[in-house]
Amino acid sequence: MKDRQDFERFPRGHAGLIRLNGWGSRWLVGAILCMTAVLLAPKVQAVEDSRTPAPEVLNIGYQKSSTLISVLKARGTLDAALKPLNVTIAWHEFASGLPLTEALNAGALDFSADIADTVPVFAQAAHGKFIYVAQEAPSPAAQAILVHPDSPIHTLADLKGKTIAVTRAAGSQYLLLAALDRAHLKTADVKIAYLAPADGRAAFEQGGVDAWVTWDPYVAAIQSQSKVRVLTDGTGLASYQRYYLASSSYAARRPDVLKVVFDQLVQAGDWTRKHPHEAAELLAPLWGLDVAATEAANARRSYEVRLVTSSNFGEQQKIADTFYAAGLLPAPVDTQAASIWR
Repeated sequence: MKDRQDFERFPRGHAGLIRLNGWGSRWLVGAILCMTAVLLAPKVQAVEDSRTPAPEVLNIGYQKSSTLISVLKARGTLDAALKPLNVTIAWHEFASGLPLTEALNAGALDFSADIADTVPVFAQAAHGKFIYVAQEAPSPAAQAILVHPDSPIHTLADLKGKTIAVTRAAGSQYLLLAALDRAHLKTADVKIAYLAPADGRAAFEQGGVDAWVTWDPYVAAIQSQSKVRVLTDGTGLASYQRYYLASSSYAARRPDVLKVVFDQLVQAGDWTRKHPHEAAELLAPLWGLDVAATEAANARRSYEVRLVTSSNFGEQQKIADTFYAAGLLPAPVDTQAASIWR
């Protein structure tokens, strides 16, 4: 009988105790093992969790014109690419490039999204501890000198004696200096109002300044919402290359992270160029523009991300020399002395 095969009572004196043979013993041992596993599982998991390091935070600074970083942020692709390295991202928005590089030098940031070519020159003059990581190919039409439609300013020479709003150390400031030089004017021949982009636009629209020098998407924004006239863009004056930077210490410590970021920027640039309307739909609410204006702004940017090499680094020295000659840098800057990521 099955009962006799599986269960056998102990000898007298051990009433109530049962010895299991065959199937019964296997069943009981299996049950005990399962219960043990269930009881120990939380403790084992807790040990494993304690051995998993907390994610490292990559602090990225960006500004409104940091298009490709904005694309990566909105799509979540950079976050996903860095997850295997146990790295998460903290995003920090700045009004313009100069305070961004100051935060980088202070150790508050690890990586800077694209900033205009003039900004690293100022950072280098301030002995900033940074390294060039990547560069976007020239986009000269993505910045412009704007005047009112009925303004008497029709040539660069007409800027003499006028009040001009520009953001300090931005690429637009170099455009202004190059334009004045083309017209054989000096900074002393005009009145310069150093204003952040939002304040520059307000001063321009309220008639507080005669001209405003700025960059996209601010150019596209005011073109779509107000009547303005482009006196000139950067074509033939300033090539307007944008640079991505990292703090020197972070670049030395996490080159693997920078490789992932660089590859993602290249892919984001390719996607933005190949999907202009979709990119505009993604960016429009972030910029506070309609899709058409956003697409127009993107059309003026190259979004071609590449490594920084000596062959496409030459204008940096010209920018440095121009700012020094204008008395805007405390000392000459040797741009070739800056560190470049490989």
